[in-house]
Amino acid sequence: MTAPDLLPSTNAPAKAPAPAHVAILDDEPDITQLLAGYLASHGFRTTQLHTGRALMDLMAADPPELVLLDLGLPGEDGFVIARQLREHWRCGLVIVTGRGDAVDKVVGLEVGADDYVTKPFDLRELVARVKAVLRRLAPGPAMTPAAAPAHPGGVVTSTSAASGLGRERLHFDGWTVDVSARRVTGPDGEEVALTTGEFDLLHIFLLHPGRVLSRDFLLEHTRGRESGPFDRTIDVQVGRLRRKLGAESGEGQWIKSVRGAGYLFAPRVTSTLSA
Repeated sequence: MTAPDLLPSTNAPAKAPAPAHVAILDDEPDITQLLAGYLASHGFRTTQLHTGRALMDLMAADPPELVLLDLGLPGEDGFVIARQLREHWRCGLVIVTGRGDAVDKVVGLEVGADDYVTKPFDLRELVARVKAVLRRLAPGPAMTPAAAPAHPGGVVTSTSAASGLGRERLHFDGWTVDVSARRVTGPDGEEVALTTGEFDLLHIFLLHPGRVLSRDFLLEHTRGRESGPFDRTIDVQVGRLRRKLGAESGEGQWIKSVRGAGYLFAPRVTSTLSA
């Protein structure tokens, strides 16, 4: 037997990725069983929960990639649970509730929900929204230099000689956004925690600096859906993003409101690629 015969095969099939873990928190077992069964049929691993305490225990022992949260839990405040998730864990959060009031939706988005679905709902639509949130959580490929968009006050450029393969970082006014790691770092080197929706919104702004982006455009590119006549999702997220970046207390707003048109990201943005 020759030496090459002893080498292991390099053609072994790639290991299939583990199914995404979705936690379902609702006080009604019929609802959790229905959702768990439907999600399982679409390739998800699920855990059914009925109390906030059970969810916190799960987050410590086997944290899911996404949580479906009902607000109407007996003796518990769903908004408090959502806030605890955002303060201590990074995961997708979709509120699934019978509360269809606009105020509840705004508060849900304020505390960090990635999406808000009201009962009754279509199961296919819910699964599509779950998949959309998980896609936004997954690190994406680096933007190639050729695909970098132009900025009226300066071109977004790459300082790397790499041909599009590498880790992309976007920079503006001393801030750094690591696209692959979904990490935002301020001029002081401190990381600023953003929700999935907030990061996606910032990323879209950074890809289109100096351009007025409509609310419909922003909603479609961050949530994968069109806005309704009274949909304030983007307005709420812009407000949260401004507060977290501290732009309102600095030298003017980076994200400028354009009356009747949408929003514009004002700073010059540069892009670098590294191995």
